[in-house]
Amino acid sequence: MRIFLMVLFFSFAFALSSEAQELSTRNKKAIELFHESENYMIRRQYPQAIGLLGQAINRDYGFVEAHYRLANAYKAAGHTKAAIKHFDEVIKQRPNHTAFAQAYLSKAELMRGPDYFEEVITLARTYLDIVPGSKEERQAQRLISNAEFAIEAMSRPLDFQPRPMPAVVNNFQMQYFPVLTADESTLFFTARNGNSRTDDEDIFISERLPSGDWSPPQSISWRINTRYNEGTCTISADGRMMIFTACEGRKGYGSCDLYYTYKNGEQWVIPENLGPNINTQYWESQPSLSADGNVLFFVSNRPGGKGGRDIYMSRRGDDGAWQPAENVGEPINTPGDEVSPFIHANGLNLFFSSNEHPGFGGFDLFYSEWERGAWQEPINLGYPINNGEDQVSLFISASGLTGYYSNERKQGNVYIESKLYQFDVPPEIQVKRAVSYVKGRVVDAQSGKPIPAAVELYDLQTDERSGRVLTDSLTGEYMITLPEGTEYALYVNKDGYLFDSRHFSLDTEEVRNVVLEDILLNRIEKGKSVNLNNLFFDFDAYTLRDKSKTELKKIVTFLQRYPELRIEVEGHTDNVGNSGYNQSLSENRAKAVYAFLVQAGIAEDRIASKGYGMSKPIATNETEAGRQQNRRIAFKIL
Repeated sequence: MRIFLMVLFFSFAFALSSEAQELSTRNKKAIELFHESENYMIRRQYPQAIGLLGQAINRDYGFVEAHYRLANAYKAAGHTKAAIKHFDEVIKQRPNHTAFAQAYLSKAELMRGPDYFEEVITLARTYLDIVPGSKEERQAQRLISNAEFAIEAMSRPLDFQPRPMPAVVNNFQMQYFPVLTADESTLFFTARNGNSRTDDEDIFISERLPSGDWSPPQSISWRINTRYNEGTCTISADGRMMIFTACEGRKGYGSCDLYYTYKNGEQWVIPENLGPNINTQYWESQPSLSADGNVLFFVSNRPGGKGGRDIYMSRRGDDGAWQPAENVGEPINTPGDEVSPFIHANGLNLFFSSNEHPGFGGFDLFYSEWERGAWQEPINLGYPINNGEDQVSLFISASGLTGYYSNERKQGNVYIESKLYQFDVPPEIQVKRAVSYVKGRVVDAQSGKPIPAAVELYDLQTDERSGRVLTDSLTGEYMITLPEGTEYALYVNKDGYLFDSRHFSLDTEEVRNVVLEDILLNRIEKGKSVNLNNLFFDFDAYTLRDKSKTELKKIVTFLQRYPELRIEVEGHTDNVGNSGYNQSLSENRAKAVYAFLVQAGIAEDRIASKGYGMSKPIATNETEAGRQQNRRIAFKIL
């Protein structure tokens, strides 16, 4: 749109000046053809304008005004080489003429790629020399700064060696916007056989086979794909929740809207519009979900933003309702366009494309890190990932080691082919916190049947919840991601059941691809107990460490939710040391938990504490891992 307005402005400006000034030709037919082309330019009927202007130039090749208008027509129509040819002719015929100085700037805008940055600087500086103080001065200076940035970035290229994904995946004329589950076992993307807007655009899925190969893509579901177009999609880390774009054929609010669906067992449910907190009468598209599916980033051109297209964000509450979307603001959004957001599974790295931040020209890929409660200044991904062509599609695996994107091939302004690629992420731009994941099933301990439950993850260093997912209501399956670099408490909750407590330490070592066995939940019944795996004491001491507060508050909340329950806090040790010492230590640790609960407002008559020393091991004491399990605090329903 910006290019069109610029072309339109210069078309009008030149038309007015040509009436007020004598044209460079005396050929009446050439002049007649030139004036006839003006109406076609205004109506954006560029092929007709190009034909007339070509005829005018054939009658008088020195007709500089016709060359200038023809160059702008080719530029607007996306014919870059032809536009540059005629801008060159204008520059050759009127090298220092202020009326044609814009030819330098227009040519500079069209020159993309590593071979042209030096010339872009020369063209833009020449323009500034001819018309100092022009209102296009900012544009010229930006071309210069971008070219200088590109030259410097090219002096330290990244080891970027993309490779096309297998032909079994790339079997459409166009496939784009790939996304994967956290375990990289399932690939989702949008595809169509054809490059016309009238070609059907659907969402496809491919599974990684035991051999490591990909299965032939299949339409994701008849409930999602229709005879209308289904566009860019995003999924949660477990592959069970999807948000996608649709622009027609569904209940919507105006232009393109975002729609929500989720997987129940093996079936996707009928999609629903995300509603007015997300969608407007304007364009909403290009969604990206956080790993747990509770934070959504997307692009909209609604009024009130920082530029033409901006990135917005919304959070989903535990009740499933999305909050009103908010502009992510600076430094992400600019007066230009920001598109294609991708929030990494760690929730701390936002990748996106922008045509305004310092780069190589056109749309470049950037990333920003969430630190100290704010997004930091975006960083260009560098050369040759960015190279002067438009780059608008990127997905980085949860491990941070593999990138996926789509590479489009154009003729003029038309994309004629698009393929999916993958690459090893260069170390210089790898995320600081890669992501592990935990997955399994939640079942009833007695019946073995799947349970629809909530799985929550808490950062023990900050005592903040960092993720929450629901198990599949039919299978009990779940997956939750764990960004590396801290310790986590994982809780599984279900009404009428004791919660399950797990501990994961990812602060000192990489623990990737953690897979649990089934989590067995016990109903709240007399005699049932739960091990509290996130209570911590100093060595040979009974003072609770600060990072125990997450678990302690969890117990308080549980007892408040079930006020009729009475519990016994149990202390246990391994068999290292004498029995008398271990008995005393277990009693004192149980009393420390008891004291916290009473101080938190739980009635004393609802709590008992008892130390069992080393008398009730739950694992062997012959290994350190077994002894660690035996050193525990639990509570039992009385």
